[in-house]
Amino acid sequence: MSALRIVIGISGASGAFIPLRILRLLAETGSVESHVVISSAAEETLLHEAGADALDQIRQLAGRLYRRDDIGAAIASGSFHTDGMIIAPCSMRTLAAIATGVSDNLLLRAADVHLKERRKLVLLARETPLHLGHLRNMCAVTEMGGVIMPPVPAFYHRPITVDEIVDHVAARAIDQLHLPIGSRSREWNPDLP
Repeated sequence: MSALRIVIGISGASGAFIPLRILRLLAETGSVESHVVISSAAEETLLHEAGADALDQIRQLAGRLYRRDDIGAAIASGSFHTDGMIIAPCSMRTLAAIATGVSDNLLLRAADVHLKERRKLVLLARETPLHLGHLRNMCAVTEMGGVIMPPVPAFYHRPITVDEIVDHVAARAIDQLHLPIGSRSREWNPDLP
């Protein structure tokens, strides 16, 4: 069986630990080939929030890391089959570009390809509070088939650490792709304490 191909886009919004955890969870399956592209703003955010070795961690976890200006990369083509894409975190600038069909870098082009090919696209939109323009862009992407998933923590599993919150958000994002790898997130069960 060939590996599942998942594209991970990382844009410049707060939440740098989320894509790192998504990549770790996907790598742990042993059956997912990750294709990663990082915006220039995301590189700065990763450095600020996750430290100097964050990019090295991504390089180690990524099956393939692309330059954001490599418009001719495999993930820029609909003929390169993938099993979905997650953009985590997804800045409002990235969301707006996707909503309006702007694809002037590889991250945006890959997202556009996922929408046009009717493949799963999950955006962990990171901003608060939201103004009407943000909401309209979210509606536009949803109408095109994308999934808007703000990284809002769930508290029913009683997380104690930030890592537990990040783990749950990352797992839920992966679950949105409906991959044949089993659920990554902890389910709600009212019978458990």
